[in-house]
Amino acid sequence: MISIRTATVKDAPLLTTLIREFAEYEHLDHELAVTQETIARDGFGPSPKFRALIAESDRQAAGYALFFEFYSSFQGRAVLWLDDLFVRAPFRKLGVGQALLAHVSAVAVREEYFCIRWEVLDWNELAIGFYNKHDAAFLDEWREGCLIGDPLQAMADQAK
Repeated sequence: MISIRTATVKDAPLLTTLIREFAEYEHLDHELAVTQETIARDGFGPSPKFRALIAESDRQAAGYALFFEFYSSFQGRAVLWLDDLFVRAPFRKLGVGQALLAHVSAVAVREEYFCIRWEVLDWNELAIGFYNKHDAAFLDEWREGCLIGDPLQAMADQAK
């Protein structure tokens, strides 16, 4: 049986482990800097920067979803950004991902968000198939941009 619950500060160690497993799955563990302390501070402090759900199957942690809001100026409404949706390998194909996505969708509808958005790596056919199965729209005309590291610092320095 799959159950979904809202993560609490007590889940910081578990979330950190799940995030590490997700980074390894996506071959991005070299970018990992998260700690239990940052998860506790940023997710459960006085100004939470994200929310998380934990999926359990037979009382075992099966996966998680981590999301937060941003604002769409064109829509004049907030959007939920689904940053992570991860299911541990032994629990895949059991409906865990669908249950997590359904719960995030319920938050979006209940709290009147415009939509849910996310990214998926182009090689991740399993995830792409999962989202396609649920009639998700892929915004291929949009290109993601990022300032990070030295280019970010260089741009920030121009504000002085």
